Amino acid sequence: MKEILEELERRRDVARLGGGKERIEAQHKRGKLTARERIDLFLDEGSFEEFDMFVEHRSTDFGMDKSRIAGDGVVTGWGTVNGRTVFVFAKDFTVFGGSLSEAHAEKIIKVQDMALKNRAPVIGIYDAGGARIQEGVAALGGYAEVFQRNVLASGVIPQISVIMGPCAGGDVYSPAMTDFIFMVRDTSYMFVTGPDVVKTVTNETVTAEELGGATVHTTRSSIADGAYDNDVETLLQVRRLIDFLPKSNTSPVPEIECYQSVTDTDNSLDTLVPANANKPYDIKELIQKVADEGDFFEIQSNFAKNIVCGFGRIEGSTVGFVANQPMVLAGVLDSDASRKAARFVRFCDCFNIPIVTFVDVPGFLPGTAQEYGGLIKHGAKLLFAYAEATVPKLTVITRKAFGGAYDVMASKHLRGDLNYAWPTAQIAVMGAKGAVEIIFRKDIADPDKIAAHTKMYEDRFLSPFVAAERGYVDEVIMPHSTRRRLARGLKMLRNKDLTNPWKKHDNIPL
Repeated sequence: MKEILEELERRRDVARLGGGKERIEAQHKRGKLTARERIDLFLDEGSFEEFDMFVEHRSTDFGMDKSRIAGDGVVTGWGTVNGRTVFVFAKDFTVFGGSLSEAHAEKIIKVQDMALKNRAPVIGIYDAGGARIQEGVAALGGYAEVFQRNVLASGVIPQISVIMGPCAGGDVYSPAMTDFIFMVRDTSYMFVTGPDVVKTVTNETVTAEELGGATVHTTRSSIADGAYDNDVETLLQVRRLIDFLPKSNTSPVPEIECYQSVTDTDNSLDTLVPANANKPYDIKELIQKVADEGDFFEIQSNFAKNIVCGFGRIEGSTVGFVANQPMVLAGVLDSDASRKAARFVRFCDCFNIPIVTFVDVPGFLPGTAQEYGGLIKHGAKLLFAYAEATVPKLTVITRKAFGGAYDVMASKHLRGDLNYAWPTAQIAVMGAKGAVEIIFRKDIADPDKIAAHTKMYEDRFLSPFVAAERGYVDEVIMPHSTRRRLARGLKMLRNKDLTNPWKKHDNIPL
């Protein structure tokens, strides 16, 4: 018996070494942790239970039968994050460059299936060179099996991808179908075809970083939701995100003990909106003063900065925040902002996370670039997302709510549950200047008359009371009471029960 136990330990030690000490040292020299180090750092200490440690590939072509390594380039299993169960797989670059084989894919598939059956999040850590070429179509079939499970799990359990090295070819499509993607600056990149192929096909000379680095995907393509400086910070931030998320679409929104009063007033909010309607202010200040302890986890902070999305808590319970940002493009809605917010709203609705929307929007961005780029369809995505959402929706109009953008931003007409306005709110078809120049175009040459008409229009329409008279705004509230009002509203809406008509699935304007 002793010999058998010793043999088990010997095999485990060999498997834990992956590609061997030299390759592990090479990984460290690149500033990267190994797959097992990443898992140990990410999960609660001592909580990791590994599956399929001894799995090997079955390929015999191109001399592969002489090169087999236990684990076959991916470490899989489950553990806990702050006591809550999660499933995880981490590609091991020290073993065949983390490339995907049929056996490698089967290990990932097993974890995906277990996560779905047990209604728990699944986190994939990527550091790999794509499909294992020696296996041909068997590797491609393995990819498709993984993709299929990504689709079936979508909206059922949270799926998070962490890109911590190369992620190329077929490897990129699985993260693309997950809920969130995070990258590491300078050491991770994602692309369908690498720089060498690009050079051959299009004659473009480009580096891996320029083609698919963290900066590209967080600022231009919107593929990634965030990027951090190193492996350690990235994994700690993903742990922080998981704390905000429910385990599945049937699990309650997580709650933690709240130490900040919701009845205390914050008088600084009464002066947040400047007297000059054209002067910007930072909407994140409002979010941080409404959220518990100012704790706000922003999503896609470097993309479409004219809208802000992210998670916070009110009275210890997770909420999703969406807010126009007057500091950038005056908070206008454009194609990028619409897509960003629509994706976030749909995630919140999938997992029953209440949505708090702060509105200060002068309309949609005009111009040929936006129209040619499909602003109508992209704007409709945000409209569609808010309209189909059945979670509690609370809206606060802080200043401008003009034109169709008023409708789109979680208005009462899109089944908003509680719609509040600050006394500084301006709700109208458009700003006073533009409206007066259309209504009174015959007086356009007379500055005095135009000034008088503008004052009349502002007094009549640029206030929250016209909307309040019609019930489109439930109440005009004092800014300093915003946190208290939202907390009470969320508590009242906890048992909200709303369902959409039965359908196989909707047909959102993609």
